[in-house]
Order: sequence, then structure tokens, then C-alpha cells
Amino acid sequence: MRRPRRVVGLLALLTAFTFVAAACGDDSGSSSSATSGGGAATSASGAATTASGGAATTAAGGEAAAACGGTKDKSATDVTIKSRTLTQASGVNNKVGLMYDVTGRGDLSFNDSAGAGLDQAKKDFGIAATESTPTGDADRADRLNLLASAGNGLIIGVGFLWGDAITAGAKANPNIDFGIIDSVVDAPNAVSMTFAEEQGSFLVGAAAAMKSKTGHIGFIGGVDEALIHKFEAGYTAGAKQVNPDITVDVKYISPDGDFTGFNDPAKGKEIAAAMYEGGADIIYAAAGGSGLGMFQAAKDYSDSNNTHVCGIGVDSDQILTVGADLEPYVMTSMLKRVDVAVYNTIGDYLEGKAKVGTQTVFDLKSDGVAYSTTGGNLDDIKSQLDDLKQQIVDGTITVPTTPGG
Repeated sequence: MRRPRRVVGLLALLTAFTFVAAACGDDSGSSSSATSGGGAATSASGAATTASGGAATTAAGGEAAAACGGTKDKSATDVTIKSRTLTQASGVNNKVGLMYDVTGRGDLSFNDSAGAGLDQAKKDFGIAATESTPTGDADRADRLNLLASAGNGLIIGVGFLWGDAITAGAKANPNIDFGIIDSVVDAPNAVSMTFAEEQGSFLVGAAAAMKSKTGHIGFIGGVDEALIHKFEAGYTAGAKQVNPDITVDVKYISPDGDFTGFNDPAKGKEIAAAMYEGGADIIYAAAGGSGLGMFQAAKDYSDSNNTHVCGIGVDSDQILTVGADLEPYVMTSMLKRVDVAVYNTIGDYLEGKAKVGTQTVFDLKSDGVAYSTTGGNLDDIKSQLDDLKQQIVDGTITVPTTPGG
């Protein structure tokens, strides 16, 4: 993977600081990438990219500078859906069903993003929408069948766990269109929507490395499975693009097949607290509703240690949803535009142009993944991140989809 053409420089930001060796214990439950070296990591051209090997202190020995900054103007959010005007095709009904994952609305993440796309479709298209949330795998087929029998012309499942139910439902209901997020269903009446999560994660990983004062960051995955590995792989690659010597702690909440890791804020908080205690000052959680615990841990650690650590959210712009007390601890969020996918799939269906029988990958080029700028915390590094984004779009940088790739 090529180094970025533009050298990322943080010397100006750090001239007021001296660096001392970090005296932080390891988190025995996490794995780490390369340990930070002493001194500043440099790019091939020799210019410093970030400082590592110690916690930043003021010249007078005061507290470390905030890695993410405080709450700023939330009205400057760029997380919007581009509305479209359409003419409904003849014979297409306007009834749409949306089936969430088990956490449903209120997860501040994946499901809420899907719900936002549905809400915008109701506003713009005047659809009649029905929402359904399963209690587990056992009632997925029943919930799908209820939506099918209610006369919905399009039924969308949010999450790969709907794969089996939609495969069977599409076969049993050939006159209904189906859609699925994060999986591919081989059916002539199904639209498969996947995302280049690794690309968006690369950019927030780069941002974390640029902003870290300790040269030590973390990643929390909800479930130790292939989809979440894409988030980890991109995040670590982006961080190491900026600082090859950065330490990246990695921990998963639950093993493959146990999906409770997406809805366990208490465990997310426990893992994040250990990472902050171990020296990480920025953590990225790709863990659904469990990510809220990370932000709570950031606040608690900051309050107890007279410092300011922070977290990176996922899927939705979480500075808009975590609550006023946690806003100062959200540096950015990796946006997985499930809202855009849901909204446009509904629009295509109403126009009689549903992309059934195909797979659509939402990537950086199509704005299917991105990072949030709400709060202005990344204003000083946005040009560097935009340069990295363009290199990914151009193919100069290829982002791995598996850890260590």
C-alpha cells in the first residue's frame, strides 16, 4: 500500500508539548499491533506524521491536550440524504415493510440509520410503512410472512441475519420485491446492498492516528466475525498509513455466532475502560448499541484522570444521538449510509426500477461510506483525509478487508 502523496504534518500542533515515556499497563484481554517507538514516526520523505512513544503534556507539566475537542456547532452536520423527486410507476403499490435487527430503533447506530432512510422516504414519497423488530432468529420468518400477507410490495431486512428468511420469502413470494442490507441473496426479486466498510474505517483510523497524543489507540468489535473484521482491517490500515509505529489494541465483545455483542453497552464500557487505562486515548467501536458504553467509559476516564480521551462512533453520526453529556467525547463517526441505501432502494422500487437480482456495493466513490464532520473536531485535518479518500477512490491505495491483509 503506497504512502499518501501528501505528508501529514502535526509538528505545528505539538510544538507546545514535550514528550515523556508513557507509564501505562497493558490490557491483558486485548491484542496489539506494533508498539510505538520512541520519538516521532516519519514518512518516507522524513517529515514527522505524528508523535508516539509517550503521552503529551504541556510545557508546564499540565494535563494532556484533548484528542477530540469539546462540543461545537452541531448544526454544521453534513449527514443528510439527497432527496429525489419521482413519479410512481403504474401498478406499483406504496406499501413498504422494514425489518430491523433485534435491537430495533434506538441503537444509535445501524438500525437507527435504516430508520432514518425510511422516515425520509415516508416524507418524500408518501409511502405507507410498516416496521418490525424480531425477538431473535426464531421469529424472523413469521415476521416476514406477516409483512408479505399485509400486502407490502417491498420488504427490506436490515442485517445479514435476515439472509435465510429473505431467501425463503423471496422464493415463496415471487410477486414481492425484497431487499437485504449486508448480505447477498441469490433471488430474481431481491436487491442486495453491501458496503465498503473497510474504506470508511480506513479514514477514521487515519484521523485517530493524526489526533492521538499517545500513539496508542483501540478498536472494539461487536462480534468476532467476517463483516466486523472489515472494520478492524480498514481502521488499523488507516492508522498505520499515518503512523507505522502506532499501537492498536483490538478486542471483540462476543465470539462468532454470538450476536449479543451488538447490544451489550456494559461490556463495551468495560473493554473501553481497560483500553483507556492501558494508554489508548482514542477508540473506535464497530459494535452497534454496545458502542454507547465506550463513550461512557471515555467520559468516566476523562473525569477521573483530569484528561480528555474520546471515541469514534459507527454507522450513524453519533454526536447527534449520544446525549449532551457524552457529546464532547465523540471525535467523529464512520458513516455507513444504510439510510441512503434504504431510501434509494425504496425510490427505485416506486419508479419500477428496483435493482432486483443484483448486488450494489456502497463505497467511498458512491458516498456509501464516509466520516462525520459534525462538531468541527476534524476541521484541522480534513484536507489530509480528503487526500487519502481520493487516493482510495483512484485506486492508489487499496484498503484490506481482513486484519493483517
